[in-house]
Amino acid sequence: MRPLRLESRLAARVWGGTRLGTAGDGQPAGEAWVLHEDNRVQGGSFGSHPLRELAQELPQDLLGTHTRGVRFPLLIKLLGCADWLSVQVHPNDAQAQRLVGPGELGKTEAWYILKAQPGAQPIAGVREGTSPERLRGAVLSGQVMDHAAYQAVGPGDTVFMPAGRLPALGPGLFLHEVQQTPDTTYRVYDRDRPASAGRTLHPAKRPEVTTTQPAALALPLAPGVRRERLRCDHFVLDEVREDTRLASTPTAKAFMPSRCRTDRDSSIQLKKRWI
Repeated sequence: MRPLRLESRLAARVWGGTRLGTAGDGQPAGEAWVLHEDNRVQGGSFGSHPLRELAQELPQDLLGTHTRGVRFPLLIKLLGCADWLSVQVHPNDAQAQRLVGPGELGKTEAWYILKAQPGAQPIAGVREGTSPERLRGAVLSGQVMDHAAYQAVGPGDTVFMPAGRLPALGPGLFLHEVQQTPDTTYRVYDRDRPASAGRTLHPAKRPEVTTTQPAALALPLAPGVRRERLRCDHFVLDEVREDTRLASTPTAKAFMPSRCRTDRDSSIQLKKRWI
């Protein structure tokens, strides 16, 4: 299968800024969804078809042999943060099937920091020594910020956020995020923003999926022009120099995004990753 060029889409967010432009409703865009099962192919024989359809019709051609079904497995975003996001938590696969429905997936994610203003520090987990009982009480009582752990980051840093760990991105950050396809999010604390249909809290579900694991920077695992930043059960995140040619072998086991532009005209090309 030849590389596919995809249409990206911008999503308005209350914490969005000007880096990504404005969404269709004229509101500041906080996210650019550059790779998702609903993104449509631009041009070629698959033009206008969403990845969701291609994953169902051509699962091995698109996803290779290592796939857990025919649903497109990843969501890749660019995020430009002018304000704090809500403090959130995401379920793992088993919890998602129980809380959302059969066949649902969880949300494990990783952040690759593209730009960070001096002093920008996302929340990444809770402070060491926080017991599960104390964290559960804090989540239920709205006092979770008393236990939040901040992570100093800079351009080129990678932060791994498995399901269950408390994340909250903050102002001054521009990053590449890779995650499992579902965007299932349970808000723990929304910084006293007015409640709305699109920004509800989830008091019944959030204590069940929250863990006390602290986060840490993920260090490169190999030197060179192509460096593996992290590896987990759901994806591998590589840092590849733009002028690097990616070699392939005859057996396809996975797919890979081969380019993700970081300007407003965000786009992504897909081809298989040969591993």
